[in-house]
Amino acid sequence: MKNWIEHEYLNKNVIEGRLYQQNLAMSVLKKGNTMIVAPTAMGKTVIAALVSAERLKHYKNSKILILAPSKPLTLQHEHSFKKFLKASVTSLTGNDKPSDRKKLWNENQVICATPQTIESDIISKEYNFEDISLLILDECHHAVGSYSYVYLAQKYVQQAKNQLILGLTASPGWEESKIKEVSHNIYVNEIIIKSEDDADVAPYFNQVQTKWIKVKLTEELKEIKDLLSETLKIRLRTLKKLGIIDSISKPSKREILVEQKRLQQKIASSSNPKKEYFTGVSILTEVINIMHSQELLETQSIKTLNNYFNKLEKKKTKAAKSLKNDYKFNKAVLLTRRYKQQDIDHPKMKRLIELLNQIIDDDKKSKVIVFSQFRDTTKSIYENCNKNNLKALRFYGQASRENDKGLSQKKQIETINAFKNEDYNILISTSVAEEGIDIPSVDYVILYEPVPSEIRMIQRKGRTGRKHSGEMFILMTKGTLDESYYWSSQRKEKAMRNNVYNSHKKEITLENYVAKKEDVKVYDSNKNKIDTKEVSDKAEVVIYVDYREKNSNIMRELDKINCEVKVRTMGVGDYQITDDIIIERKTIDDFSKSITDKRLYQQAKELSNNCQKPLMIIEGENIYHTFLHPNAIRGALATIALDFKIPIIQTQNETDTAFMLKRIALREKDKDNKKPVSIRTQTKPVTLPEQQLFITESLPGIGPVSAKNLLRHFKNVKNIVNASKNELKDVEGIGEKTATNIIDVTQREFKE
Repeated sequence: MKNWIEHEYLNKNVIEGRLYQQNLAMSVLKKGNTMIVAPTAMGKTVIAALVSAERLKHYKNSKILILAPSKPLTLQHEHSFKKFLKASVTSLTGNDKPSDRKKLWNENQVICATPQTIESDIISKEYNFEDISLLILDECHHAVGSYSYVYLAQKYVQQAKNQLILGLTASPGWEESKIKEVSHNIYVNEIIIKSEDDADVAPYFNQVQTKWIKVKLTEELKEIKDLLSETLKIRLRTLKKLGIIDSISKPSKREILVEQKRLQQKIASSSNPKKEYFTGVSILTEVINIMHSQELLETQSIKTLNNYFNKLEKKKTKAAKSLKNDYKFNKAVLLTRRYKQQDIDHPKMKRLIELLNQIIDDDKKSKVIVFSQFRDTTKSIYENCNKNNLKALRFYGQASRENDKGLSQKKQIETINAFKNEDYNILISTSVAEEGIDIPSVDYVILYEPVPSEIRMIQRKGRTGRKHSGEMFILMTKGTLDESYYWSSQRKEKAMRNNVYNSHKKEITLENYVAKKEDVKVYDSNKNKIDTKEVSDKAEVVIYVDYREKNSNIMRELDKINCEVKVRTMGVGDYQITDDIIIERKTIDDFSKSITDKRLYQQAKELSNNCQKPLMIIEGENIYHTFLHPNAIRGALATIALDFKIPIIQTQNETDTAFMLKRIALREKDKDNKKPVSIRTQTKPVTLPEQQLFITESLPGIGPVSAKNLLRHFKNVKNIVNASKNELKDVEGIGEKTATNIIDVTQREFKE
């Protein structure tokens, strides 16, 4: 007979009395802000419920806030806490209207939510954390960098009257610095580590056996591998001759990226960069492409490699063209296509299907999750399962790819529900199913490849062994990257356990940040302490922000320095200070891309047409650190400043941008300008000539000057589209290549 825990805020007969869970809950209540590091299936949610019940008992009119990284996990917590607690429970996500969220917040005691949703509402001052007596951060290892957990933990310790923070994770990371960063960011003063090996846990924990299945590359794949290796060596020798690398021994992808960044910085810092720098950047790009091809060959499927070659073939970069013209690389591509047609695949695929057949033959009700980090590979596995009459489902992210539409959240839920039924045995998933998805416990987990991340390995393993003992199989190709990734994950998991224990022994107190509200230090996104003179309780200025900027951290940074943020749908610009001042913000990356796709000049035109004092902020430390030639950047800056008469301000980062916006707003406020701000929800009507120029400029290789020349010559857009190549070449500035490209775009048949 089970021993159930009784409590005035717990529903009867729902939580089994496990001593280790009760002891952990008591420790959190006694010692204060705590991070619990424990494997999946150890009942961290139950511990959170026990702590919640006691906080509600002690602070009768308080609320509990549970944050989770995704909507499915948020809804899962809502379901669990409704089951566990005698309290009103709700969930808040981005799918709810702000007004509805405010109502739900006020009417319920326990709120489960995504952090981005709460952050948006806190910044907009829909509600605050004053009455939150417990903040639970699930998967708290996310609390690094600019993730919402960092900001929300800071706001919580500033606002809450009765504070307690509980962080839950299977792994906070393997590096000691990462563990300390997470601990610092969520203000914990205690780390508790539990494992399945602990004496008080072992009776309740089902062991998960890990088994390795090792395969060797076939002779066909070795042939492709040798060709790719030769192709790579040639490029490495060239890089050594150019003085870009010191040795031709195979470098890591990270090392290549570092060298590429170093060359880009040299290009950016020179008024007349050497030709060798551009050559070096292009060759390094080729090296990255070859190394990725090698990874796919060694660890994935022939179809996945072939799909990558097809994508590479469509690129028009110098690096892609060079590889296309390389005899050995081209031979590797042709062999890949031949083997695909002959149904010759990676030996892992054959071994995987054999294993799945064996599992299902032994028990028709067995449930299996197969993980692969590449979506194309999950598709190959799914197709092979269908060929072998295995009842499988494919599960992946919401983003669409070429010839592979993303799974909407609705479809994801339908897929999981179908897997829960007896109709399907196998779920083939990308990393999407590692955390944040309510997937039932399975009998077997199969990894198509090892992953170099200890967090992901732990999370994947945690999908089995919840209700009974389970097994995890890991497929590994001998003498390939698979082995490197395996040893990397093992090393990191060992280091994580050692570092967590070491941190625990050192008793991380973090100066008891949670003791007093006035002791809390305010930091920007770069961990620089913000001048307290900039921070007060009352907003000093109002800044209107376009809703599309909510994905940046600017709103958060503005809130930190006491700016009232009002989110609006703006037709022009990203920020509006007064009726006359509208600001377009661009990161360096977006600035360079908008030059290439010609958005920049259209946006500049709309900005200058719609307000008297347009302004452009370019954000980033080095404006020339892009793939564009510095002269292209300089030309664009000159055009914006001289032709469109838009002043340009450069800022270092999001924090700097926020301070600049505030300074501009304060400057206008000092003028005593009380004129109401009229938000531009739509741009001014574009004239017919402007529309004609815009359409013509969208043709390949056509800029503002060539567009005017074409319209003057042909009189209208229709005549341009219908013109022959020779007729196009009659126009000044239109050469053979440009004319050919225009003909291809306007007259070739559309094929998806």
